[in-house]
Amino acid sequence: MALRTAGSVLVVFLWSVAVVLGQNGWSVTYTKKSICAFKGLTVELSCSYTYPSGRVTTTFWFTKKDAKGNPVSLSDDPDYKGRVKYLRDETNGHTLTITSLREKDSTTYKFRFITDQTGGKYTGDPGVTLSVTALQVKVTPTWWATSKTLTCSTTCTLTGKPTYIWYKNGQHLDESTSPQYKDPVSSNYVDSYSCGVKGHEDLHSPAVCVQGQDCIRVTYTKRRICVLKGSTVDISCTYVGYYSTTSTFWFRSDKSTPEDLTRDPGYTGRVKYTGTYRGPFTLRITDLREEDSAEYRFTFKTYNFEWGHSFPGTTLSVTGNTTLYDTTVNHIELQEKINEPSC
Repeated sequence: MALRTAGSVLVVFLWSVAVVLGQNGWSVTYTKKSICAFKGLTVELSCSYTYPSGRVTTTFWFTKKDAKGNPVSLSDDPDYKGRVKYLRDETNGHTLTITSLREKDSTTYKFRFITDQTGGKYTGDPGVTLSVTALQVKVTPTWWATSKTLTCSTTCTLTGKPTYIWYKNGQHLDESTSPQYKDPVSSNYVDSYSCGVKGHEDLHSPAVCVQGQDCIRVTYTKRRICVLKGSTVDISCTYVGYYSTTSTFWFRSDKSTPEDLTRDPGYTGRVKYTGTYRGPFTLRITDLREEDSAEYRFTFKTYNFEWGHSFPGTTLSVTGNTTLYDTTVNHIELQEKINEPSC
């Protein structure tokens, strides 16, 4: 298993050997032929290439072809707009970086290069198969039973021995190298369960009910948010309390004891809660400061229950840095400077 992170950058599980295909001096060598990556993060696909003579003029990756059968560079594909980056080195190496991975990004990616020689075009087959997955708790059996089995599942195989983390009603419950929870759980309409992978807890699965759809649970709208210093941000979630709710508040996970942000001196006059039960419940922070960068969690109480404080929430990154992007408007290329946060 290969893992690399840089902030919120990369979490991938790689398997299979390098692929080398070529003819008459033309070749593309893919570092890996299969990659399993988590939804929402960033992945890198890399290769090296050879050619008999001339100079390379164009390099790109693609998944589709146009009506004339020509490969379409991912940098020109609307589905990947603002999410891809190419890096070409001096030793005929090439890396494709895709950010904010979506499950529909799961497909085969191929590298193509063009030289200044007649007929000097080459595509590396069969390419790299990317599978984008999200964690999900499967409850079996689905019908009524006195006890049920919980399994933390993915749509592609995680190699190595990842450690699975289990949460019950927002509280850390157990850790194991097995994707199946160690004990059958009692079937009831109140409890919810979620699973995650150690080291990347913010990628946990949605909390699911053991029985029915009205169990206690919290669902965050976004796991990560990057914003500019001085701006305003909305962090939201939905929650189901089963019993009547007596209190609700947001807190920073780095506090030793959960403290309602409306009572935190560092946020005086800068926070506001809006929302209703089962609807989006939103934390708004104004005049953002870099020290506001933290993980924010939501909790609520009923007359006999409190949502656990260890369930990962939304990570906020506040930065003073911006990135400049080139944009295309009505198919006319314009060099237009757009300030966007760079976290």
